Amino acid sequence: MMGKWAAAAAVLLMTMLSVAAGSARADSAIDAIKARGKLLAGVKYDTPPFGYLDDKNEVVGFDVDLMREIAKAMGVGIELVKVTSPTRIPLLVSGNVDIVAASMTHTREREGAIDFSITYYTGAQALMVPASSPIKGLGDLADKTVAVQQGTTLEKTLAKLAPQAKVQSFRDYTTAWLALRQGRADAFTGSYDILRGFAREAQGFHIVGDKFSVEPFGIGIRHGDWQMRNLVNAVLQDLWTSGRYQQIYHQWFQVDPDIPIETWPKG
Repeated sequence: MMGKWAAAAAVLLMTMLSVAAGSARADSAIDAIKARGKLLAGVKYDTPPFGYLDDKNEVVGFDVDLMREIAKAMGVGIELVKVTSPTRIPLLVSGNVDIVAASMTHTREREGAIDFSITYYTGAQALMVPASSPIKGLGDLADKTVAVQQGTTLEKTLAKLAPQAKVQSFRDYTTAWLALRQGRADAFTGSYDILRGFAREAQGFHIVGDKFSVEPFGIGIRHGDWQMRNLVNAVLQDLWTSGRYQQIYHQWFQVDPDIPIETWPKG
C-alpha cells in the first residue's frame, strides 16, 4: 500500500517540477526580450498588404503594424526579421525570432511544431489570371500551369481541388506573381487579400471564380511559451475592443473587418 502512495507522490512531484520548469522557461523568454530591449518579430518582406517593402524600402503592412502594437504593449522596441513561408517556423523554433506574424494559416499539422495565438485574420484562397484569360475558376485549370507559394496550405488545397492542374511552386509570393506577369504561368493562387494587393501593382489582371478555402491566420509562438501566447492574445483583444484593430485593418484592406477576432469579457 505504501508503495502505491510513494509512486503516486513521485508522479505528483514530477508533474509539479515539470510545470515549474515550463513556467521558468516562459518567464525567461519574456524577461530575455525585456532585457534585450526589443522584440524580434518575424514578418514577410514580399507579401502585400501583410508585410512588404514600400517605395522607401521600409517594411510595412498589416502584420507589421500588429507586431509593433505587441512590442509597444511589452514596453520594448522592435526588430523586424525577414521570413518566408519555408523559413518562418524554423526561425521561430531555433530562437532567431520571438514570434512570427507572416500570413500563416493555423493548422493542426503546424501545431506539432509551434503554438498559435487566437485567429487575428480570416482569409480565403482565390485565383488570379490575366484579364484576357479564358479561365473563370477552378474548373478551367486542367492542364493549366498555376503558380503558388511552396510550403503553404495554398499548395495543398490547389492540388486537392484542381488535381489536373500543373502546379508550379515558388519560394515566395513575389516570384509566383512574377511568373504570372511574365506569362510563365496561366494563373496564380493565393490568399484573396494578398492577390488584391498584387493586382494593384499592375493592370490587366483580375481575380476570378469563388473563394475556395478558409484561412485562419495566427501569430506563431514557440511551444510551451504560454506567457507570450497570453500576452499576444490579450493585446489582440484589447486592439479589437478599443477599435485600433479596425483602424489598422481598414488602412490595409480598405474595408472593415466582417469577422471579429476572438474576445471574452474581462474579469
